[in-house]
Amino acid sequence: MGSYKWIKFPAENRDTLVKELLKSLLEKGVINGAVVPSTLPSGANVAQSLITNPAMLENTDPFAPVMAVSTAKILSQMTRLKPMGKPVAVLLRPCELRATVELTKLKQVNLENLLLISMDCAGTFSVKTYASLVQKGEDIKGLEQKLFGGEDDPLLRPVCQGCEWSVPANCDITVAKHGLGPDQYGLIALTEKGNEALELATGGEPWEDGEDARNEAVKKWNEVRIAKRDAQFSDLKEKISGIDNLLKTYAMCINCHNCMTVCPICFCKECFFNSAVFEFESDRFMDWSSAKGGLRLPTDTLLFHIGRMNHMSTSCVACGMCQDACPNDVPVAQIFKMVGYNTQKRFDYVAGRSLDEPVPLTQFREDELHEVGGE
Repeated sequence: MGSYKWIKFPAENRDTLVKELLKSLLEKGVINGAVVPSTLPSGANVAQSLITNPAMLENTDPFAPVMAVSTAKILSQMTRLKPMGKPVAVLLRPCELRATVELTKLKQVNLENLLLISMDCAGTFSVKTYASLVQKGEDIKGLEQKLFGGEDDPLLRPVCQGCEWSVPANCDITVAKHGLGPDQYGLIALTEKGNEALELATGGEPWEDGEDARNEAVKKWNEVRIAKRDAQFSDLKEKISGIDNLLKTYAMCINCHNCMTVCPICFCKECFFNSAVFEFESDRFMDWSSAKGGLRLPTDTLLFHIGRMNHMSTSCVACGMCQDACPNDVPVAQIFKMVGYNTQKRFDYVAGRSLDEPVPLTQFREDELHEVGGE
């Protein structure tokens, strides 16, 4: 188990304990801010907020199972130009953590002065679905308990249902569920920085000899998720195989670029697909239409998606933000996840798995891909 702290406590105290931990860290000057989901005025949803006043932590909902925007994208906005000058704690889900790791390697996030806190994740709902559940008075925490207990929920975002990376790594503190009973949660320090922060945690009791039980629980959890992922891939392959099926799948794309805008991995300031390359005079449209008798508008929708896959599939963390942002329910996240999985497998790489693994597109190896490019 190592020398770092493992603490367990009653499940009903999880939100309060994390809020109190962050409050103590703020009051004692260990951190000067905390990025954590705060409840919106409507009460039906949350948004990430940078909290500097300890009293405002009362209005936060640390574990609301919804992501309106990827926290990795927020951290890129906050730290790309300059690292945080003062310590800040950040609460983020495993896919957001993996995207943060990937962006760090791509020089888009600076981890200096960040205390990263992640959690065992049972999955999230889309913004609209989550708002509907809250407005109907659903017991959100009860839903989460059922998910951790092995029950399925078709309302979960599709990528979450088959997510095999829902247990965090590369963070300072994990809020753990796997390996504990239904009425318990845990806090695990994974780094010295996290261990020092947990010195201020109140309540709970030492989680003795929990590593074996946790590892076994995580293994079983991942086996179920991997089986679901593979079933999703099998179904998707049948639906999109061949150019005709691919065109049908993307038929409702309106080239709004929402999927690109919300993607934490798409960070180019000058994007090819927003450039003058795709600005044409009226005669060009008439020529294209005359050649076939008709022209689908807007143009180049499939090219956009194929180009984006080619650009960032090695770094896709399957967070699903792209599909949430699509106004026409194109299954873009599921397609990107399958393409990303196969691309990364080809390079023996997993996006966000380790800070020490270089991104494949930043490396040149003479001994690879000869079947594509020849000797």
